[in-house]
Parts: sequence; C-alpha cells; structure tokens
Amino acid sequence: MIIAAAQFTSVPCDVAANVARMAAFVTEAGGHGAALVVFPELAVTGYELEAVTSDPERFLMEPDDARLAPLVRACREAGVAAVVNCAGRREAGPTISSFVYGPDGALLTRYDKRHPTDPEHAAGFVPGTADGRFTVDGTGFGLVICYDAHFCELAERAAADGCRVLLASSLYGRGGGAAERMTIFPKLARDNGLHVLLANHVGPSGPYDACGLSAVWGPDGAVLAEGPDAEAGLVVARVSAPGS
Repeated sequence: MIIAAAQFTSVPCDVAANVARMAAFVTEAGGHGAALVVFPELAVTGYELEAVTSDPERFLMEPDDARLAPLVRACREAGVAAVVNCAGRREAGPTISSFVYGPDGALLTRYDKRHPTDPEHAAGFVPGTADGRFTVDGTGFGLVICYDAHFCELAERAAADGCRVLLASSLYGRGGGAAERMTIFPKLARDNGLHVLLANHVGPSGPYDACGLSAVWGPDGAVLAEGPDAEAGLVVARVSAPGS
C-alpha cells in the first residue's frame, strides 16, 4: 500500500482556498497510486486558534459540511482516502478534529485531539474522548494529532488494537520542533512495530513558522520518505503488507 503526507502553507482562515488546494493534493496522490493522503493539523483554516474560536459559526465544522464537498468529491474521483484536519464542532465545545473520508467519499471515522496544548485550551478547544481507528484495503490505521504523539499510550493502544500504521496530523516549527519530531516519531515506530506518518505544515501558520519535513518511518524507526523543509508537496511511501 502507498500512503502520502501533504505539506503546504494554509491561507489563514480561507477555507475555500485551502480546501481547493487539499482536493488537488488528493488528486495528485491518486496519480502516485496512493490509497491514503494525510493533511496537517488545522489545515483547513491554518493554525489560527483565536480567530477560529472567536467565530464558531464561520469556522467550526462537522463531517458533512458543504464546504468540504470538493475534498470529498476528489476522494471519490481519485479513489483515495483522506485524513482532513479542521476545527470540529461538539456540544462540549470546539475540537481539533480529523475527519477521515474513504475512497468512496464516505466518512470512515472522526477523531478529536485527546491532548490539546495549553494555548489550545486557552483558546477554548476541548479534548476528545475516544481513540481514532479505521481500515482501508484491510490495513488498520490509528490517529493522533500533534501533541497527542507525546503520549505513548495512544500508539501502544493502536498497536494493541491491530493497527499497522499511525497517522499524525501536526504542526512542528523550525528549530526545536524539527529536532523534536526526530525524537518522537521514530521511537513510536520502533517501540510499537508501527509504520508512522507525519503530515506537517510548511511555512507560517498562526504564531509558528513550520518546518515541513513531513515523513514516513518504518516499524524499525528508519525513514522511508521525507519532505523538504521549505516547499509544499507530497511525501509518498510504500508500507509493507503483513508478513512481507
């Protein structure tokens, strides 16, 4: 199976422009033979925490939001699943959420970030309460969102549940963030026998200058593919089938 991470610079709070860019990435991923493409944290709006929560009617979404229709249509036309990260709507409050659409455009699952950071809490985001799981072509996937990856029990539970790949929608900045990702994600892969994919922003997003370097690691922690630190694009890797 081929999987892909898409890194790009979101246009701040421009949902239509970002969705159009993401739909084009879905189509491009299909051209590479990918079964799945993953987008960074809050890719639909950019990491604009206060702007998003100050105007919930404009920016909070549910999986059937009409503004996501171009992405859903691209999934269906390309036959590619997509992990779409945006600001979600729950009764308890706003969430940072991954909506996963299958290759037929149907919703496979929704995952809400379980460990918001202090600034995310301060902006009003609430934590999710359930783990994210879905299957594509017989392969089980687990989900985390950025800071979630710092809590090793999430990856441990994914492996225990039979997932073979852990997918992280994230935002890591330049400097310490670039180094941090190389500490966290290879270790998660090695410790749990998982393929691990990181989809990271590149360039400015909210208060950060994101470092790109989206990547896929094998179960031994070795890098299978890695993106550049200053350019948008897809990072594509093949993950081995069970027993191969």
